Amino acid sequence: MTIIDAVLLGLLQGLTEFLPISSSAHLRIAGPFLSIGADPGAAFTAVVQIGTEAAVLIYFRQDIWRIAKAWLRSFSSNAINDRSDARVGWLVLLGTLPIAIFGLLFKDAIEGSLRNLYLTATMLIAFGIILGIADRWGAKLRTIDQISWRDGLMLGLAQAMALVPGVSRSGGTISAGLLLGFTREAAARYSFLLAIPAVLASGFFQLMRNWDDLSATAAIPTAVATLVAFSSGYGVIMGFLRLISTHTYMPFVWYRIILGLCLFLLLGTGTVSAT
Repeated sequence: MTIIDAVLLGLLQGLTEFLPISSSAHLRIAGPFLSIGADPGAAFTAVVQIGTEAAVLIYFRQDIWRIAKAWLRSFSSNAINDRSDARVGWLVLLGTLPIAIFGLLFKDAIEGSLRNLYLTATMLIAFGIILGIADRWGAKLRTIDQISWRDGLMLGLAQAMALVPGVSRSGGTISAGLLLGFTREAAARYSFLLAIPAVLASGFFQLMRNWDDLSATAAIPTAVATLVAFSSGYGVIMGFLRLISTHTYMPFVWYRIILGLCLFLLLGTGTVSAT
């Protein structure tokens, strides 16, 4: 992988991670068109996501710090005033369990057969339609402090579906949040918070697992891609939260459907290989 490849992939990761359009699908699709000529791989994708999650940690640092303090206080009897934030902290942990369990159980498939581009194209279209339905019919009345244990589990299961490229981590959880009656902004903010432990754990796991390979020829490109993903991702968070406060998700729905159809066309004409 060249430095130019790394910059382009890092930029693509940062621009798409927080939008409900699947960053892993975009990296998977882009790989064959770059000089590497192939899928950059699940390990590279997971490590580069550390950069975008660092942007989340900085942007939401006040929320994260408040929730973390309330969660720690929940172990004592003096947590009454913090019960909403403490509950969010516990539910983020609960919601992380599905993706951790499924990630370990289906590790080989996630790194292999589930990265088939026919499946990616199908998921882009199918979950785009689901997002559109959720955005149209969701009540959009509830806020994060109204989240229940049932909501936390459902949102965690939705996040776990993003192990398949094309589903989208934020798209899956945002769709579930809208269907559960949360506002667009509440669904998005919780999606960002829920992703933190899962993405960081996955990224550092892949970093340690592939350390020998990364410390050789791939170390510098991977580091460059991660830094670019961080800087571009931070800007996307700010713009995205402002956008959804006054607009619907429909532009992302149509984008997913068009991208999925274009991918089917590229596969059908033999321009790209499915595996």
